Amino acid sequence: METSLRYSEDSKALRIHAKEKFPIDSKTHLQVQGELDTRTGTPTNFCALIRRFYPDLLTSLGVGLRYDKRDKVRYTVRGKKSFLVTNNGLVNFVVKGRYDVDQEFKGGESEGAAEFTFSIFNFQRDQDVRLKLGYEVFEQVPYLQIRENNWTLNADMNGRWNIRFDL
Repeated sequence: METSLRYSEDSKALRIHAKEKFPIDSKTHLQVQGELDTRTGTPTNFCALIRRFYPDLLTSLGVGLRYDKRDKVRYTVRGKKSFLVTNNGLVNFVVKGRYDVDQEFKGGESEGAAEFTFSIFNFQRDQDVRLKLGYEVFEQVPYLQIRENNWTLNADMNGRWNIRFDL
């Protein structure tokens, strides 16, 4: 199980996030993830997706259910496609998107982004770094991610930020 501690400028509370992947076959798994707000002791979100990977195409597709304390239960579909920029795979261009609808299949909500990822292995001894520079298409907001081993910092041009520590 993958677990992390998360904190962001909008919630002002530490959240505990957990994710588990249950294999269905070699290219498909059930991904279950959830988050608990330590201030209120309540779950803030939960998601269960069937994800299918197409390694030859560097693509993944997922479909499932999402619970968010604001929007309640929503159906979700998501996709991600990577394009190698360098032959060694250290620089990639990624296009990803998600579309959610409510239980009556109304109130659609879209997210889509294009980003460049730069991986630097052994930046320093036993330290790997990954940089992402991206653009959220529907909100029209550039963003940045810096990941160093277990630490991740996300920030966008609207002043939103969050930090994550993987346990």
